[in-house]
Amino acid sequence: LAAITRLVHDLGVTVVVAEHRIERVIHLADSIIEVCADGTVRHDAPAEVMASAAVAPPIVHLSRLLDWSPIPLSIRDARRMARRSPLPVLGRLDDPEVLSAASSPLGGNGGAGELRGEPAIAGDGIVVRFGEVEAVADVSVSFDPGTVTVIMGRNGAGKSSLLWALQGSGARTAGQVRVPDGSGNLIDPAELAPPARRRAVTLVPQSASDLLYLETVAEECVQSDRESGAEAGTCAALLERMVPGIDPQTHPRDLSEGQRLALVLAVQLTGNPPVVMLDEPTRGLDYAAKDALTSVVRRMADSSTKQCVIISTHDVEFAAAVADRVLVMADGEIVADGDPREILVSSPAFAPQVGKILSPARWLTVDDVQTALGHG
Repeated sequence: LAAITRLVHDLGVTVVVAEHRIERVIHLADSIIEVCADGTVRHDAPAEVMASAAVAPPIVHLSRLLDWSPIPLSIRDARRMARRSPLPVLGRLDDPEVLSAASSPLGGNGGAGELRGEPAIAGDGIVVRFGEVEAVADVSVSFDPGTVTVIMGRNGAGKSSLLWALQGSGARTAGQVRVPDGSGNLIDPAELAPPARRRAVTLVPQSASDLLYLETVAEECVQSDRESGAEAGTCAALLERMVPGIDPQTHPRDLSEGQRLALVLAVQLTGNPPVVMLDEPTRGLDYAAKDALTSVVRRMADSSTKQCVIISTHDVEFAAAVADRVLVMADGEIVADGDPREILVSSPAFAPQVGKILSPARWLTVDDVQTALGHG
């Protein structure tokens, strides 16, 4: 983005960007073209479009909630608006009583650090080397049932390598991984046959569409139901919740990137494996699809099955909405592990928009602020 901005300013190049994650580019835009659901198109200044746009980033939803005018488009302008805001809630964002009532996953799931008995999966002394490169450096970590853990870090930090080593299909130079087998014993997923391994620990990779090989969406769903032993229609229903309206006779390769990802997620999650790993699952998803994915993930962790969900992502807004616990990796090591409110807000690189705007208060989402307003 910095390089594109320089091209615009230095060479007068016109750049048109199509982007789902509007929060990344809205402050750079000179104008916005909104393509509405009914096919109509609106082209205007960013603040004018965002005042009523159906699709908007957190900074805009926060501005609407707090009646800020004009709508700020950058974190700096929003922080200025927050300092001038007369709303009493902005003066009590660290009130423990209000904090505990906030509609964050932490409110209902206990957050990081709450022991839940036997871990759903645990790794001890995990090392992954590729030639001279040590991708994962002696990592020991465990994950509890019924929790959503988000692993963050820059490219090359070791996030994906750790997921694959834990799941058992990827390289592991040293270390042990253990998951319960349902009979009171602990087993290493790497020692299981691939079908049994997927039933114990499933992993949706970044290149999710590589897992699709049948001719239609319907065939993929039927195959998933059959292989998972699930009731007929389970996979299709899960897909419909995430991305409604996909024609079941469509070839998977004709779907959008976000739709293909949603199909792979539905296929992999049909069997309700006790441990679910998602590697960059929001890539290509718009806000509505991400909200649906957030609901699916939270439902997996919060349901009676208490699935353990582990997600590698760069998407800080998704992390803020879904995580019970955040791990930060750098150079193959875990350098931070804890409560999302502590980890995300304390890091400029990983803080969501609401966290940056209202810092040092420990709020992550617009829903947090909306709940606090209801207690004000």
